Amino acid sequence: MGSLIVIDVHARGVVEDLIASGVTNVSDFDWAKQLRYYWLKDRETWMGPTGQCVAKQTNTQYDYGYEYLGNQPRLVITPLTDKCYMTLTSAMHNQLGGAPAGPAGTGKTESVKDLAKGLANACVVFNCSDGLDYKMMGRFFAGLAQSGAWACFDEFNRIEVEVLSVVAQQVMTITRALQENAEEFEFEGNVIKLTKSYACFITMNPGYAGRTELPDNLKALFRPVAMMVPDYGLIAEIMLYSEGFQDAKNLARKMVNLFRLSSEQLSSQDHYDFGMRAVKSLLVMAGQLKRSEPDLSEDVLLIRAMRDANVPKFLAGSCDAPARACVASRFMVRRGFGVQMIFLSSPQSSAISSQAWRCRPSTTAI
Repeated sequence: MGSLIVIDVHARGVVEDLIASGVTNVSDFDWAKQLRYYWLKDRETWMGPTGQCVAKQTNTQYDYGYEYLGNQPRLVITPLTDKCYMTLTSAMHNQLGGAPAGPAGTGKTESVKDLAKGLANACVVFNCSDGLDYKMMGRFFAGLAQSGAWACFDEFNRIEVEVLSVVAQQVMTITRALQENAEEFEFEGNVIKLTKSYACFITMNPGYAGRTELPDNLKALFRPVAMMVPDYGLIAEIMLYSEGFQDAKNLARKMVNLFRLSSEQLSSQDHYDFGMRAVKSLLVMAGQLKRSEPDLSEDVLLIRAMRDANVPKFLAGSCDAPARACVASRFMVRRGFGVQMIFLSSPQSSAISSQAWRCRPSTTAI
């Protein structure tokens, strides 16, 4: 149900944007850029002349993979995700790979995985390290080419540059076989079959310690796409809807502002995280509380989730917990409800709860 809500809310937003933009033709870019599904009746498949489901985006077209992936959650689609999808589908159309790059927590790997779900293809995510050698990568590519699965090599630029130069030749061999529309090809001394649904993607964190620069011949085989900070507010709103919250729009706005102020006002600690991963884990926790106590106020449920997720991180004796309670009261108090008491009424905060009342609660919701 949660996945259906995420997809339907996105579809509703697309329709609203199309109406606002005055789109009236199927060739308009605002419509063509969407990932769309069609049923081609005159298309023969391995099942016979029963037709084929295809997915289209911009000027590209892909056969639906029919891979059973289970009842998995879907990614919230934002404008950044749309741009990533267009780059990746265009790269596959030209028989190339995709290379999302950006800071941690911007959705690089999740975007690749969700595109695979949208096209019903199996996607294998592999976390790379400097211990990989060309023999292991060769076996990996041989299996992918024969099975037709997708691969997402996470943090690809952690591999040693000597290995990357050989990997470039391995990827180029498969790319040429795809461009020639071959059914079989020679790969490292063996003749293996080629399944056309094969695709390879890499993600990178540029500028991080221990990362290497990709060789030029490897760069030419992947279409780059820059991933920046996603729209936290839109993601939080749709996830809250999928978890059963009615007032998701206001709660998402308040929660995102609370996280932004917390990252700016609290002390700098290595274990503090107010990024996308923290937002997602908090929303999942709020959904669990919503299902366990459906009659409780949604404001209180979200505050409890924020308390359970954040108060244990605060250092004993620091001023971060009282400051966070003041920030929470600024955004979440409604009808005179004491948010600071909820936020600090946990066993982990007993040593500092008395300091919180030095902050003056606000009774105005922002």
